[in-house]
Amino acid sequence: MKFRVGEKVIYPNHGIALIEEITQHTIAGKEKLFYSLKVLANDSLVMVPTANVKSVGLRKIINKREVSKLFKILKNGNIETSSNWKGRFKENSTRMQSGSIYEAAEVLKSLFYLSQQKPLSYREKRMMERAKYLIVSEIAEVKKQPTEKVEEKIEKALNASLKLMTEH
Repeated sequence: MKFRVGEKVIYPNHGIALIEEITQHTIAGKEKLFYSLKVLANDSLVMVPTANVKSVGLRKIINKREVSKLFKILKNGNIETSSNWKGRFKENSTRMQSGSIYEAAEVLKSLFYLSQQKPLSYREKRMMERAKYLIVSEIAEVKKQPTEKVEEKIEKALNASLKLMTEH
């Protein structure tokens, strides 16, 4: 996957990043191209070798049609959670690192559901907040809407999913 300077992309587990430049560096005697990314959430700079884009999970921002698909996932009532804390945390961490917004939605939905049953551990609470932030910021960017409005829509979707779960 190729990106251009000035394009906004998703850097897994960090959110929206701007491709500031494409640079060439010599590493171990070999010339390699890098994307220089500015992560918008915290202004940090990251360099990703262009050859590693796929393994890193760098991707384009979703489109408006994909936002609808995302809300369907958040509302559908299908929630998978493991009762084993370690297994659940490991699975959710893997999902978050994948870079897929749909995987982040599954993490958010399952942790939201779990949070309604019992208090989450500190690490799971942070992961739920991270998943929510990543989803909210990407949808706000795509739809050009304020984050507060997007957060309200996500809360409604999660509550609809919870209601479906408890009815079954």
